Amino acid sequence: MTTGTADATRVSERRVIGNVLRGSLGNLIEWYDWYAYAAFTTYFAKAFFPGGDATAQFLNTAAVFAVGFLMRPLGGWLLGRFADRFGRRTALVASVSMMAFGSLLIAVTPGYSTIGVAAPILLVLARLLQGLSVGGEYSTSATYLSEVATPGKRGFYSSFQYVTLVGGQLLALGLQLILQNVLSEAQMNSWGWRIAFVVGAVAAVAVMWLRRGMDESESYERESEGGTATGKNAGERGTVRTLVKYPKEVALVVGLTLGGTVAFYTYATYSQKFLEVTSGIPRKTVTWILFFALLAFAILQPVAGRLSDRIGRRPMLMFFGIAGTLLTVPIMTLMAGTKNPFVAFLLMLGALVIVTGYTSINAIVKAELFPTKIRALGVGLPYALTVAIFGGTAELIAQALKKAGHETVFFWYVAGCILVSLIVYGTMRETSKSSELEKKTEAE
Repeated sequence: MTTGTADATRVSERRVIGNVLRGSLGNLIEWYDWYAYAAFTTYFAKAFFPGGDATAQFLNTAAVFAVGFLMRPLGGWLLGRFADRFGRRTALVASVSMMAFGSLLIAVTPGYSTIGVAAPILLVLARLLQGLSVGGEYSTSATYLSEVATPGKRGFYSSFQYVTLVGGQLLALGLQLILQNVLSEAQMNSWGWRIAFVVGAVAAVAVMWLRRGMDESESYERESEGGTATGKNAGERGTVRTLVKYPKEVALVVGLTLGGTVAFYTYATYSQKFLEVTSGIPRKTVTWILFFALLAFAILQPVAGRLSDRIGRRPMLMFFGIAGTLLTVPIMTLMAGTKNPFVAFLLMLGALVIVTGYTSINAIVKAELFPTKIRALGVGLPYALTVAIFGGTAELIAQALKKAGHETVFFWYVAGCILVSLIVYGTMRETSKSSELEKKTEAE
């Protein structure tokens, strides 16, 4: 390799790293804002939804349901279509802008005692906007990170999507722990919780500025002949009409996602209540268990992503599918029966190591299935629908079975969902060997 070629390679790699960092930072803040709502709900719930007001209680229930997952498929469709037609960078800027506005609206909205029912209405609107944003963020950031990554390292770079997704949750938990130690309970309930949303809004504005300086992906620029919405195939880009021409790929996304999303939401979110209520471990201890387990989980993502670049995506998925099918019931049974925090942590960590086989590469595998003109929508819409139907209902099913006295049935349900995905993994092709991303690179 000549000196000039080596220098050009280093410059190119630095640009890739810069684009990935800016894209990932935006994803981090998006998920911080999303999880901050859940982390600080206990402090602001009474301010917006007083228990004696039936209307406000109804709005609260509707917000939790509608915003939690219902808006994410809509965001996946809307911003996925936008990204395919007008560019990944523009869609990413739009996504984080919506999140910034949603967080700011929550931060400055007066309580029910000041403006009455307008308070919960504004909160619901803000959360709807955040749901729309985070639904579109997945499809666009997964597509962008996959497209701008260096060939041969796409698994590594795209894995940072889950690093930042989990990182957002950790940031929200971390800020909550800091504020709890700095402010009194009365201050937290009165105004302290607003700090979390001010931080989120300011950070989102900063990321919005950073994202404006990102390079557009070369894949999109080639497809759109300079990035305009009137280039070749403009009428086919980002439309459901075009997406239905890829039924096998859409079905693959659903099958790929089913077991992974149920497992992820079981361990990353429901496990906090599971360890507290079923295992009987104190709440603060459970918070620390989850914090350190998720921290290790985030660190594992790029390691597993890089491994997939060497051995392929399918072996990683097969590891998750086989281990998840065989070990989910034993792991959850042992978790239910232990009161030892260290044992609970090891079991949680073991479960998340298994889930890493899916999370570390789920973005790149989906991106490798679709051509550029429909990639963002193809990645986002079927994924968001599957998460809404299966990931979003995991905790509901778990709690319903527990209430009915059949909690162990949920363990088998999770294992069964992973088994369905394992069947898909066993029959699918190795996407890194027939990647639409690499076809575009070769055609350049």
